Amino acid sequence: MSGSFDPKELKVLSDILALVLEEQEGQSVAALNALRSRAKKSGMTGGALKNLFVAIAPNPPPRAKPRTSRTTKPAENSADTLAARQQIVTLTNNLRQMDLELRNSRARLEAVRSELFQTQQSRAELQSKLLTREARRPYFSVLIWCGFAAGILIGIAGTQFVHSITDTPHVDRSIYLR
Repeated sequence: MSGSFDPKELKVLSDILALVLEEQEGQSVAALNALRSRAKKSGMTGGALKNLFVAIAPNPPPRAKPRTSRTTKPAENSADTLAARQQIVTLTNNLRQMDLELRNSRARLEAVRSELFQTQQSRAELQSKLLTREARRPYFSVLIWCGFAAGILIGIAGTQFVHSITDTPHVDRSIYLR
């Protein structure tokens, strides 16, 4: 075996071993079967697997640094602590300000949405009124033309009537010419 191990293979192996230790019997049996098939596929024996664990054990993966307690070096950390606290206060204030702006923006958005909805309703009402007016338009134009024609006929008839009343009958003057 080589001195370096494939991290993906180690991850798969650790997942399988974690499943082997599960309390649910079906998962642990399936994990053991997967471990056996992977070992057969890789040509790994039980001794080689044991050697793998022995090789990994002295070189565990690096862990995160443990946090230092507050009681260690209070004099040295006081300036750092004050600066960190000031930064936390600044960031907290910025966060509050942004949260307030976000709330205001959401309120404005809701107001604009409700105004848009009202505008859309008004537009729909105006369109329906316009369509009703457009549907009546041919009848109004016919009615206007009929009124115009009736007015002309009444005007002509009235003019003739007035002339027939005011005019005296013409005397036939041709009899004087004989």
